[in-house]
Amino acid sequence: MLIDAYGKTFAGDSCSEKTVPEGTVLGQTADEILEMVSCYASDGRVFYKKGDLVNAAASFAYGYGWLDAGRFLGYLAGSPSAPPKIDDHLPDSLFEHLSEKTYRYQRMLTSALEGVSPSPDSETVMYAAACSIEEKARSYLDGGAAHLPDDLINALVQFSYGYGWLDCGVRAGLFSISGDRHLFTI
Repeated sequence: MLIDAYGKTFAGDSCSEKTVPEGTVLGQTADEILEMVSCYASDGRVFYKKGDLVNAAASFAYGYGWLDAGRFLGYLAGSPSAPPKIDDHLPDSLFEHLSEKTYRYQRMLTSALEGVSPSPDSETVMYAAACSIEEKARSYLDGGAAHLPDDLINALVQFSYGYGWLDCGVRAGLFSISGDRHLFTI
């Protein structure tokens, strides 16, 4: 899939409906998730229009991570998906930017995973949900690493998508942060 098509698909999907009641704590959390999804969809389009394909792809993937985590948790309608393989060939002029961002997101997601632990009691469904989100983020960290060093754009998409899942889980209150709080949008 091309980055532009990925962004257009994400823009359409980002209009997901809430499945929880307005005016409740769950409704407020759903609103926060949708706000993040909307911001990353918008940011990605701005980056794309400016020719910054690296940040566009990262924004779309990160936002999709938020969207799919929100769907997984039941705040939003729809089913989680998986990031597509990006087929765009980025210009050589973006290689340094792509390389720096990809390896930085790998380090950030690694640190983020090391700096959180599930908050809910281990006998609850929410604990299982936190563990699933943590597992999802780890699987995309590993998936991104499998693309290195030859396919940086797809590594970045994997890292960004997994990071979006984890960040959404933190925002939804499923994790305690023992590491760097600046790694999360709280």
